[in-house]
Amino acid sequence: MSTFLQSSLSQKSLYSLFPMIFFTIFPLFLISLFFIIKYWYVNNSSVTQKTTLASPPRLPILGNLHQLGILPQRSLQNLSHKYGPLMLLYFGKFPVLVVSSADAARKIMKTHDLVFSDRPHSKMFDILFYGSKDVATCAYGEYWRQIRSLSVIHLLSSKRVRSYHHVREEETLRMMEYIKESCCSSASPLNLTELLSTITNDIICRVTFGKRYREGRGVKLQEVLSEFEELLGTVFIGDYIPWLDWLGKVNGLDRRAEKCAKYLDEFLEQVIEEHISHRFRNDTVDNEEHSDFVDVLLSVQKTDAIDFPIDRTSVKAVILDMFAAGTDTTYAVLDWAMTELLRHQTVMHKLQDEVRTLVGNKTHVTEEDLVNMNYLKAVIKETLRLHLPVPLLLPRKSMEDIKLDGYDIASGTQVIVNAWAIARDPSSWEEPLEFKPERFMNSSKDFKGLDFEFIPFGAGRRGCPGVMFAIAVNELVLANLVYQFEWQLPDGVAGENLDMSETGGITCHRKYPLLAVASKI
Repeated sequence: MSTFLQSSLSQKSLYSLFPMIFFTIFPLFLISLFFIIKYWYVNNSSVTQKTTLASPPRLPILGNLHQLGILPQRSLQNLSHKYGPLMLLYFGKFPVLVVSSADAARKIMKTHDLVFSDRPHSKMFDILFYGSKDVATCAYGEYWRQIRSLSVIHLLSSKRVRSYHHVREEETLRMMEYIKESCCSSASPLNLTELLSTITNDIICRVTFGKRYREGRGVKLQEVLSEFEELLGTVFIGDYIPWLDWLGKVNGLDRRAEKCAKYLDEFLEQVIEEHISHRFRNDTVDNEEHSDFVDVLLSVQKTDAIDFPIDRTSVKAVILDMFAAGTDTTYAVLDWAMTELLRHQTVMHKLQDEVRTLVGNKTHVTEEDLVNMNYLKAVIKETLRLHLPVPLLLPRKSMEDIKLDGYDIASGTQVIVNAWAIARDPSSWEEPLEFKPERFMNSSKDFKGLDFEFIPFGAGRRGCPGVMFAIAVNELVLANLVYQFEWQLPDGVAGENLDMSETGGITCHRKYPLLAVASKI
């Protein structure tokens, strides 16, 4: 009986405590709930803000990779018309910010240039460029600063570029003589694409290695370089979907890249050894007026001229950058320039009038003659605008979280600047799809990275350091072609009917060779 009463009293005591417990804990619960809701709201608002950046629907696993197409610059331009000049895609699981306006490009490459100066990892670049140790693809940091400084000061300075004028002039004359002989022996059309590729390769071989490579080893080298350029524009699916990296072995892509890299490495090793054996034997290279790039790099390495140790691998990576990248993009511009001149005979004649008036009765154009050829410069600028050699600039990567136009961009986000779309943006250019060099006459717009509606060579820290060299080749070769010859399309083909199809890949080339008939003036 007493036990039952004690139990009942204990239960009554507990019941009496409920109000006290409730009114003590409930306020604490409400306060906690308030902070939980506030925390959720703030974070959810941030997520919402991130996701409000326009983004096309994506597939599981692939993300938006399937939307790139064969010509990604065009596919991305079409998407930007719907989702805006700043849009977020996903390549696999990785976020990729696509930039399609001059204003947005300025914020990436000027306002926040430092934040977006890194490069995303690429297995292809690692294989082909010695673990991405070249200037173009290496990660941002002290190594990049030193290796870029080496390239800008010792290889591509104004003085160094001018010192190679004799190489450019000699090789240009050689090509002109070949065209003259072809005119005399046959009325068959010339393969201008092949000729322009050859002269560009010869100039850059001599500047880089000290001699041409055509016959024998040179033939094989050209084949491997073509493979190299094709591989650069190929996507390793494992870069974006890591668990599918094994596909590179199954489809043979790994083997192709490794075989190409092995051949180029053996070639560069042989070239370097030849230079060490023949040029450094008596330590005379520093006294040579026209040292090639290999000479210069080996001299810098030997003398520690930059207070930064560079090993053999770095030397080869930089040489490959200058040689492979420079050849492909430079001849692409010449090929497209002649294509547009053949399509627009009025422009061709206007350019010929300028060149022939300024050169007079000389047998050929020299670099001294180019200074006042303003229309020639306008033709090359317009070619670069309409036919960017690298339509999508090499991707960048954000090194920290940043707010851009009110959107939160996470650290590690890749950035693709669609320079091709920007150069055809009607908000920046009148009649953007028309070839009109006159738009650059009496205009301050240039390709040096200050005018973001026109960035064929990029801008900011990651801008191309070889601009002056490429333009020097383009101006001299094009001026001589129009000065010494009249040009027509074969078989009476009208300019408007010329096939303008493009290739995919990192560099935009003509899909079909450019054939033209030359006649001496």
